[in-house]
Amino acid sequence: MDSNKRIAKIVGLLFITVTITSSLSIWITEPVIEATNLLEAFSNKSSQIAGAALLMLVDTISVAFIAILLFPILKKKSESLALGYVGLRIMEGILFAAYVAVLLTVLSISKEYSASNVQDASNFKPIGKSFLILAEWTFDIGLGIVFTISAIILNYLLFRFALVPRWLSAWGFLGALITMTIVLLKFYDIQVTEVLDFVIGIQEMVFAIWLIAIGFNESAMVSKPIKTDT
Repeated sequence: MDSNKRIAKIVGLLFITVTITSSLSIWITEPVIEATNLLEAFSNKSSQIAGAALLMLVDTISVAFIAILLFPILKKKSESLALGYVGLRIMEGILFAAYVAVLLTVLSISKEYSASNVQDASNFKPIGKSFLILAEWTFDIGLGIVFTISAIILNYLLFRFALVPRWLSAWGFLGALITMTIVLLKFYDIQVTEVLDFVIGIQEMVFAIWLIAIGFNESAMVSKPIKTDT
């Protein structure tokens, strides 16, 4: 019981870390990415971009540890879904690490752009733009597909076995579906207000605080696993 409570507190802190680091990283990079002269903006804000990349790497590591710590608890309910959750979160971390790598590549290109003369510099712009498009696709797939599926699995298990209050896991399930829908619509150039992304973001903060303050429902921890796994 004490071990479960300790895991819950650590996982709660990691969820808060993930939300803060990813939000700050997006907040830093978004105005730079949307600048008219992308490479010049990257060059002028190189320290901020490097800081945003570091924050996203912290996010990546935290995501992996969340999955690892939750696995023993989720495994008792459904080993196959627990493995799926871990696999998806590791895949999410890999995609975000790739996003960071591409972002730093654009930063390197921007430095070469700044050091070049006007005639040579024009050749760098389409390259930088192409890498940025790759970074955005990598991030959207990591967030809108891989993360949301993992969130659906997690909240399904939380709801199915009442490991936390069912209103909280139902909120997370709904938030994951909303975020997935927003990103999938973006693939078809249909823009939906990204304010709806806060549904899952706020839920994860409430979930994190719940884990830190109360933890998992101990009586539910001893309930029977899903029959299909036995």
